Amino acid sequence: MTSRRAGAPWAFLAPAIVLFVAFLAAPILYALYLSFRTEKVSGLGLGPGSRVEMWNGLTNYVNALADPEFLGSVGRVGLYGLVVVPVMLGSALLFALLLDSRRARARNFSRVAIFLPYAVPAVISSLLWGFLYLPGVSPFYWIFEQLGWDVPSLFSSRLVMFAVANIAVWGGVGFNMVVIYTALKAVPSELYEAAELDGASQVGIAWRIKIPIVLPSIIMTFVFSMIATLQVFAEPMTLRPLSNTISTTWTPLMKVYRDAFTRGDLYSASATSVIIALATFLLSFGFLRLVQSRAFGQEENR
Repeated sequence: MTSRRAGAPWAFLAPAIVLFVAFLAAPILYALYLSFRTEKVSGLGLGPGSRVEMWNGLTNYVNALADPEFLGSVGRVGLYGLVVVPVMLGSALLFALLLDSRRARARNFSRVAIFLPYAVPAVISSLLWGFLYLPGVSPFYWIFEQLGWDVPSLFSSRLVMFAVANIAVWGGVGFNMVVIYTALKAVPSELYEAAELDGASQVGIAWRIKIPIVLPSIIMTFVFSMIATLQVFAEPMTLRPLSNTISTTWTPLMKVYRDAFTRGDLYSASATSVIIALATFLLSFGFLRLVQSRAFGQEENR
């Protein structure tokens, strides 16, 4: 009887463990294995035994880190993150504070309206915005033309970064707003009432009470946003057929996709994927360590 009770939790966990191993752990380990391998081609590579997989050491990693296309994609993602993350989290925090204000009206409608873009898949939202960006079919460019305004195309080399960033901000603000707003609703109302009795304004309450209390939630959304920024793929990949300013290596993951499925170089693509995963982990872990004492000190002291 005791053995049955001890085995019951594992029976419930077994499906999740099998799915985790089959679809997450095993592919990661296989990609790590491929990143240290390469393919040696003899002759034309057509006959049997003409293609042999062999050990390649760290060569794939060295080549990936020295590849100017990869370094260029990393630079573009860095600029993209500098645009997306502050605007998205700043807007989410602002909306959450406005909805939590006592003077707010139509809260239910506003929450749904702000969150709704997050429910739209990235590919669909990218297509919708992409056609709005095209001067030949966009109703906005038609209005600008009627007004006599000479507006540059958002697909130009100078503005395409903002065109992609706008899609990410439009789709991500709602999720982050809900996280921060949920944290705000957990704050005891007595704190606000005491602050109002002391003569604090709504702006002062937001700056001195609300934001410090929900700082852990802001940190969490920042980490999620940073990870999503490093892994951006769907938006530029969907917009690429509509513009010649987005290359096949515009982001690191787009380079991985090109190397793996266009060039058939799984070994180089695996090495680049491992580098991206390590960079994501190190940046996330390092940032959390940096802000841990400030953001989560209250939880640790309880």
